[in-house]
Amino acid sequence: MSEITPGSDLREVADQVSAQARTFLSTVTQVASGGMPGAELSLLTLATSDLLAAGARLAAIVDVVPKERYEPDAGPDTDLDPLREALSKMFDGFDDYTEVVDPVLGEETGSASLSGDLACVAEALAKGLQHFDSGHELEALWWWQFSYFSLWGERAASALRVLQGLLAHVRLDVEDDVAAEAEYDALHS
Repeated sequence: MSEITPGSDLREVADQVSAQARTFLSTVTQVASGGMPGAELSLLTLATSDLLAAGARLAAIVDVVPKERYEPDAGPDTDLDPLREALSKMFDGFDDYTEVVDPVLGEETGSASLSGDLACVAEALAKGLQHFDSGHELEALWWWQFSYFSLWGERAASALRVLQGLLAHVRLDVEDDVAAEAEYDALHS
């Protein structure tokens, strides 16, 4: 039986986050499989930014508190090591990056990887989907909200910044003669 009343605001948020989680997981999986050659960075940028919009909706609602004070077993965790490894191979040479650990509390930097960030986000979303698909919608909503604040929101934001930076380099770091030729073609077509 459903834990969230049909037509309620929480039902709407849960359904939206569920749909966005499925879209993100599908996109990341397709990209990691090599099924989107040439569009990888753009698709991951879109999927990650859309997911962060869903996270912002989670942040905008009051804290979700399930009726039970324990997390029901949603089954075995999804093994995302193959996804992480495939992404790592795809991003070979530019997977690792340096980030500020907590920009609010200091300037300390640490290491991160784009493949690790995307797999971490996928893992948190998949766990929420396990709860959602087993009929524990309120638990799923709690998990997505909690893990947005504690884990996947930060990892997705970091990944988005790296993806945007990579796209900028791909689009802007071209030889002057290539840029001049493209500009000429655009003006005279």
